[in-house]
Amino acid sequence: MKKNTAKKTWGIITLLTILLVLLILFNLGIGDTPIAFADIIKALVGVGDPGIQFTLFEFRLPRIALAVLAGAALAVSGVIAQSVMRNPLAAPDTLGLTGGAGLGAAIVTILLPGAHSFILAGAAFSGSVAAAVFVYLLAYREGISPVRLALVGCAVSAFCHSGIQLLISRISPNVNSALVWLSGSLWGREWDDVLSLLIWSVILIPLALFLAGPMDLIKSGDDIAKGLGVSLEKTRLLLLAITVFLTAAAVSAVGTIGFIGLMTPHIARKLGGFYSKQLIPISALIGAIILLTADAIGRGLIPPIEIPAGLIVAVVGGPFFLYQLWRASNRRKKR
Repeated sequence: MKKNTAKKTWGIITLLTILLVLLILFNLGIGDTPIAFADIIKALVGVGDPGIQFTLFEFRLPRIALAVLAGAALAVSGVIAQSVMRNPLAAPDTLGLTGGAGLGAAIVTILLPGAHSFILAGAAFSGSVAAAVFVYLLAYREGISPVRLALVGCAVSAFCHSGIQLLISRISPNVNSALVWLSGSLWGREWDDVLSLLIWSVILIPLALFLAGPMDLIKSGDDIAKGLGVSLEKTRLLLLAITVFLTAAAVSAVGTIGFIGLMTPHIARKLGGFYSKQLIPISALIGAIILLTADAIGRGLIPPIEIPAGLIVAVVGGPFFLYQLWRASNRRKKR
């Protein structure tokens, strides 16, 4: 990257980081019992009221940390999917990965209650892989068109969601909590959930950054990537595996939250990101901000009732997806 471009990128990252920190402090204060900013600061430095400290460290901080990690993981998954597939409609949810991961995790949650988080992540990963293969086989017709891939991915995702609802209604004794998880919620999350997602994020997001150069070459075209020495199939498979693992880890932690992976790369590009080394950190911060904002709205809109964060994101994400679908369709007609 050129010096001016790098300076602009760091400026955007700094502003987004400040916004994220402010959102975290705001989220710490809202809930059934609002907490004043001064009391939050005292509690964080260890000199505040013990009751406030317990509320912050045992209830609010875990869900905030999980929102940041899940939003970043889904956003980075979207960047990789759109770059590797050279498709502006590619994302974990439009490719069926989120739905497949949700179905796998739901099967384990319902049939093996109390299963270890790694078993849950393994089931979510298996569901993601199965969904991805299924989408590819159904969408392939002497090549892959962006519109067909998105439509097939949405159909597979809807099928997976129907399977989850069937499992919940027929088998699960706790339908309400299961449906909240299906809608994508951060309610009732603990530090164990944070740790599980943190492990995957710390390994896979830096790996995606390390592969940013080859990712840009693949985005430029297969012939260019091969000509410049990229081991195309191995690199593409590794990048898609990162997408699947990040999606599965996020879904097993917070449920099926859609559209973040679709929206964030487009927003990051509007902010000036082009290369993957720019898009990945900027998109990760935007994804964290979107999910944290959605959770804040869901908790603060009509307390003490909580609206799942996934539903709040869908209110914006649904129209955004339709707009991108319309744009892709128009571009195809002009060719």
